[in-house]
Amino acid sequence: MATLEFWFEFASTYSYPAAARIEALTRGTGIAVVWKPFLLGPIFQRQGWNDSPFNLYPAQGHYMWRDLERICADLGIPLQRPSVFPRNSVLAARVACRFASEPWLPDFVRQVFHANFADDLDISNPRVIAMCLDRAGVPTAGKIESALTTQNKDALRAQTEQAEAIGIFGAPTFIVDQELFWGNDRLERAIAWCKSPRLGRVA
Repeated sequence: MATLEFWFEFASTYSYPAAARIEALTRGTGIAVVWKPFLLGPIFQRQGWNDSPFNLYPAQGHYMWRDLERICADLGIPLQRPSVFPRNSVLAARVACRFASEPWLPDFVRQVFHANFADDLDISNPRVIAMCLDRAGVPTAGKIESALTTQNKDALRAQTEQAEAIGIFGAPTFIVDQELFWGNDRLERAIAWCKSPRLGRVA
């Protein structure tokens, strides 16, 4: 079975539509999607950025928001520009990292993205994360506490370091057999690569 790693960041605008459509695009293909939460903040900081490039470069940011409006309209998913951007996504990422192997994880991820980019809710608030778990049909008892253990905090940190080590510089990123595809608009290409790689591995 081919494997597609989906590296996403809850504060990432383009990760929102990617999360909304990846399962529909891979259903029935025999491709296993591995959901990989990570944090872009540390990666940006090591590039010398103290903010999202969409804030640092206003023209790029203006284009991105309009582009995202078009994408969400095409997909039929709601979009409300967050009153705070980018939002602190650490808690949500810790929960997703802790429960990455659970079958309900994709539903929870979509609920968090919806809370951030459709409901304009603060996803760093434990009550909001609990609401997202509830909306995904997940019993909330103990979930957040489990995500806040030192072991899990270290696991998310290690996953973020792994993302940087394999060359990830933005989100969403899709990895297929060490091939990197960056951006929501490269999802279809990543899926096609799963089905039929076209080039030999470039060192």
